Amino acid sequence: MLNKYDVGIIGGGILGTSISYWLSTVSNLKTCVIEKESGVAQHASGRNTGVIHSPFYLDPQKKKTIARAAMVSRDLWKEFSISRNIPWNECGTLEVALDESQHKTLEKYLKWGVQNGIPEDALELMDSSEVSKKEPNVQCNSGIYCSRDVSTDYGVMTGELYSYSKSHDVTFLFDHKVTRIKNTSDSVELYFPNNLSIECKFVINCAGGHSLEIAKMLGLANDYSSLHFRGEYWIAEKKYENLVNTNVYSVAKFTNFPFLDPHWIKRADGTTEIGPNAVPVATPETYSGYVGNISDVVSKLGEILSGSSKKLLVNPEFLSLISKEWKSSLSKNAMIDRVKQFIPKIDPDFFVKRGTSGIRTPIISKKGEFVSEIVELEGDNSFHILNYNSPGATGAPAYSALIVKKLQERGFLNLQKARESFWNFDKIIEQINL
Repeated sequence: MLNKYDVGIIGGGILGTSISYWLSTVSNLKTCVIEKESGVAQHASGRNTGVIHSPFYLDPQKKKTIARAAMVSRDLWKEFSISRNIPWNECGTLEVALDESQHKTLEKYLKWGVQNGIPEDALELMDSSEVSKKEPNVQCNSGIYCSRDVSTDYGVMTGELYSYSKSHDVTFLFDHKVTRIKNTSDSVELYFPNNLSIECKFVINCAGGHSLEIAKMLGLANDYSSLHFRGEYWIAEKKYENLVNTNVYSVAKFTNFPFLDPHWIKRADGTTEIGPNAVPVATPETYSGYVGNISDVVSKLGEILSGSSKKLLVNPEFLSLISKEWKSSLSKNAMIDRVKQFIPKIDPDFFVKRGTSGIRTPIISKKGEFVSEIVELEGDNSFHILNYNSPGATGAPAYSALIVKKLQERGFLNLQKARESFWNFDKIIEQINL
């Protein structure tokens, strides 16, 4: 007999686990989380820099939802972390401009930050001498300093949310990889290896690097394709980790693509890293090496040559970017040289050990362009969240509440107060919709 659930959430990352927490507190729905790994936050949610981002760099029109979610979630995470002894290091962030044209971008960011709700006293546009006073080893044309940015550990946070969801009767089906989905008139059947299956009245897909694949199993998102890019890091030796005590990013040179130039990161555990690059890889789990499983590589190349991403192969700016990214992966010096542009004192010898690599899977449109916004798609008995990238982890508590509210308003979910919550659902919805 099939196990039956009201809601099945595919993906046990920070977003899926946050949604499961909300469903366990604002509904009596029988909920399960389906995760192909042996625990939560095994991929992007646990393999990131751990920065709580303030959205001064997000366009308040085009990215209003995730910008608002990041703003509202910052204080939610603070309350959550401090009460549970999760690392919370308010180290701040410097975004630096290396020339006058990048300085104009910072001026735009300053306006965006205020429009996104960042308090004016938390953002400061500095000239080069003011930056040097704050961080003597940083050299640049100018910089924005945001005092609200924090280093924490999203993997630990997700683990804590998992414990709460589980104690609220959410079932976590670990080591369950979805291989096939069958949609009927009033339910969705999910199939796993060894002839196992479950039935859900409704499915929420937030499977990260595999979310597009899941959506396509239900006949959705056929105009989209995706590519996987690995971001690699190098760890500074202890005696050099305090050359700079703030996170330092530089204005991205390739603004049409969803990648950051390498930056200097102060992690919550006290270590300092530089990275990432953006190396194309075959799967969302190719954390090292270049070939991976040969059948995965052939399959991915086939998708590139036949899908919408084929158009990227004739885009000279994209090809230039990719050649630089490969170089920075094969040569540590190439990545160091990029950070040296704003921290000239660093040297390749300061970095002897690789850090944790992570993989981002941007969605590509029919036109062959990277999609910058989150993609939300409705199916008959399903809802799909694709392209949920940075600052997705920052915004997860508020964004997940918004998704639950949206599904209630559209008649997919019946919400009724079930349990006390350490976060106030109604207040969050009110704040995010300002």
